[in-house]
Formats: sequence, structure tokens, C-alpha cells
Amino acid sequence: MHSILNGIIFVIEFMAGFLWGDLLKIPLPGGSTLGLSPMVLLLIPAGIYYTLRTKFLPIRMFREMISVLIEKPDAKMQGDLSKGKLSGIQTLIVSTATRVGMGNLVGVVAAISGGGAGAVFWMWITALIGSSTAFVEATLAQLHKRKDSLYGGFRGGPAYYIHDFFFHNKPGEKLEEGVPKKKSIVAALFALSGLICWAGISQVIGNSVSSSFENAFSVKPLISSILLVLIAAVIVLRKNATARVLDVIVPVMAGLYFAMTVFVILTHLPALPHVFERIFSEAFGLRQIVSGGFAAVLMNGVKRGLFSNEAGSGSAPCAAAAADTDHPVKMGLFQAIGVFIDTIILCSCTAFIMLLTPEGMIKDLQGMDILQMAMNYHFGAFGKIFIAVILWLFSFSTFLGILFYARSNVSYLFGDNWASQTAYKIFALLMLFVGGLAQYTVVWDLGDVGIGLMTIFNLLVMYPLSKEALSSLKEFEEKRKKLNG
Repeated sequence: MHSILNGIIFVIEFMAGFLWGDLLKIPLPGGSTLGLSPMVLLLIPAGIYYTLRTKFLPIRMFREMISVLIEKPDAKMQGDLSKGKLSGIQTLIVSTATRVGMGNLVGVVAAISGGGAGAVFWMWITALIGSSTAFVEATLAQLHKRKDSLYGGFRGGPAYYIHDFFFHNKPGEKLEEGVPKKKSIVAALFALSGLICWAGISQVIGNSVSSSFENAFSVKPLISSILLVLIAAVIVLRKNATARVLDVIVPVMAGLYFAMTVFVILTHLPALPHVFERIFSEAFGLRQIVSGGFAAVLMNGVKRGLFSNEAGSGSAPCAAAAADTDHPVKMGLFQAIGVFIDTIILCSCTAFIMLLTPEGMIKDLQGMDILQMAMNYHFGAFGKIFIAVILWLFSFSTFLGILFYARSNVSYLFGDNWASQTAYKIFALLMLFVGGLAQYTVVWDLGDVGIGLMTIFNLLVMYPLSKEALSSLKEFEEKRKKLNG
């Protein structure tokens, strides 16, 4: 039994190392090399491809993104929403809940620690091209969504458009059928990879919360884990409580974090030009190239950007498909701006809090200790408490969000029944509890393997199906042009 367990751990660690390790190494001046992982080689070209195919959508249609974000649903849609259907803004909140987490806090700190201030610039670039990928996958999810007889409203995501691709189903023609009886192997593998990934993330969340509360309040991991699981259980085991709770948590936590950052910036305005000078000079600086540090700057920014915004992994489309909207492209625009909110705004918040802290105070620290010291510098003892609470909110909302994603994957694999839905929720709650008591590095690897496999299966089908999303975008723009005269 022990040897079997060791074998499983070896396979997980090997797969994580292969998917996220350096597959290709490019020599650079100064004797260093630029290492490219399979995930970077898949996601960056995909982002560039979709950015070109959508004619630089994140920039060209930014006003349109804002417009759909503030658009109010008409009277008919308001009535539908009261029957359990979700609005576009609600699905954006769900996807933002899962994007906003450790990547925005510790991930950004790690990127800057490993690659310097210049890594922030490459996170921004990654987000811009990732927005186009997020647009395409979310639009496809809307085009291939099903009616959800179990929860009400709609369900969908990559498992469903992958299924339709292999069974040659056209967008929308299977809307009434719910869960297909005959499964696609690739779609089933995507769904299974997602459930594995989210189980791993549940343990990571539990560990992050218990560690931060122990550091900030001296609360024992057992107590904080029990409380976290009980609160989560009350929400996730109820039929449709998740989206309503996230409607409250996400705007509050993101708003508070943004407001705190604005305060830090306003109280350090004279230092702001130097921060931007550092970001841009270290992103392109000859000093980094000659010293061999450019690779670290570039790859820390790119990898952390990909991990944070999740564009291309197929997670967010599970939420995008649930929206009740009058045009699929609107959900694509919602998810595109979701990447902007996550990386350009919230990740930048952490970057500025850190870069506006004297370097000497944090140079010998690592991980959350860096961020807690930075917050302590800006806000005193309150800063340490604030970060612990914000991390709890970020992590808790991530857990709720991934269980919302899991709905459609569980349904695809096991059909429309409460038994399988409840079983996965209980399993995730158990993982949350176990993670709070002990840190298992293999669990981080398990999450990396899951999201890596999801990305491969998702991108495999996105390329040939993207013409549907691009056609829908063209039709949407022509319709808007006629309406605007």
C-alpha cells in the first residue's frame, strides 16, 4: 500500500514538473537561458492568436466591455433571474471569485521576489493577451450551453463544447437535452481533470487560511479549519446559495483591497514615478539582459500572470455558460474584462503595496511574510490583521467559486442527480479540512496537474471551434453598428 502511494505521488510530481517545468531552453546573452514550459508554449501563442483574430479585442472593445458591465437587464430578463437564472454580472462575480486568490497575493510577491519589479509589466502583457483567450472560451460556452434541470437556469463549459465538437453538434441545437447520455472521451477527461484540480485547490485554500489566522490571531489550525468548513458547508450544501453569497463577498473584498491600495498610493505619491520607472526599466533593462536576469524577469511575470488569470484553462467558461443573456458575445466580453480586473487591477494592488515599501525592510523575507511586513509598514498592526482577513475572504470565495464550476463537470460525468453533486461537495469540504491541518506539497502539484490537463484538452478544441466565437463577434458588432446608426 505504501509503495502504491509513493508511486502515485511520483507520477503527480513528474506530471507537474513536465507541464510547468522548462521543456525548451533558449540561450540568452550573459550565459543565461530562457526556459519555456509546455503551459507557456500553449497559452502564450494561443493568446497572441486570439488577440490577432479578434483584432486586438481587449483594446479595441474596452468601451464595449464597460458598457455590458453596467448594462441593466430588461424587464423580461429580470423576471427570469428571479426564477434562479444568473445574470452576466453574477457569472463574472463567480469567475472573479476563483481568479482572485493566492495568485493575487503571494503569487505577485513571488513574481517580484524572483524577477524584480519588471515581472509586473509582463504580468500586465500576459493579462492583455489572455483577455482574448477568455473571450473566445466564454463565448463558446454560451453558444453550447444546456438547460440545467437540476439547479435551474443553464449549465455548460468546455466539457459541453468539446462534446459537441466530437459529435458534430451545432451551437444551441442541443439546448433542451441537458446532459448527453453518450460521452466524449476528451470531454470526460476535461471534466475529470477539473474535479481533480479543484480538489487539490481546496486543500491549498484550507492551509492558506489556517496559516494566516495562526500568524495573525494565534488561532489553532484545528479551530480555524472547523469554522471554515462549517461556514462553507452551510452555503455549498444549499441549492442556490453560492452565487448570492459571492454577490456580497467579492465586491466587498475586492473594493476594500483596492481602496487600501489607493490610500497607500496617495500617501506615497512622490515615490510613484520611481515605482513605474523600476517596472519598465527592469522589464526591458539592458542590465537584466547582460546579468542574465532577464529570463527570471520575463518568466516570473508570464507564469504568475497565467496562473492568476486562468485564461485558457477552461475554468471560467463553466460560470459563463450559466448566464442568461441576449447575446453570447456579451459573456465573452464579461470574462475578458474579468481578466483585466484580476491581473491589471488586483494583482497590481499587491505590486504597488510591495514596491512602495522600503526594500531594506523586506529583502530577507519570503512569501506572505513580505506582504505582511509591507502592510505593517503602511498600516501598522492593523495591516497584518487586514491581510489575514482579506486572505480568508479571497480563499473562501475561491472555494465557493470552484464548487460552482464543479456543478457542470459533475453533471457531465455522472448525470443529473443530487447524489453525485452532494458527494463531490462533501469530498471538497473534506479536502478543505485536511488542508487546514497540514501542508502537503503534493497537493499543490495535484492542482497544477489538473489545471495543466484542463488547458490541454480545452485548447485542443478551442482552435477549430473558435470560428464560431469569431462569427458571433462579427454578428454582434454589425448589430451594434446598425443600432448606433
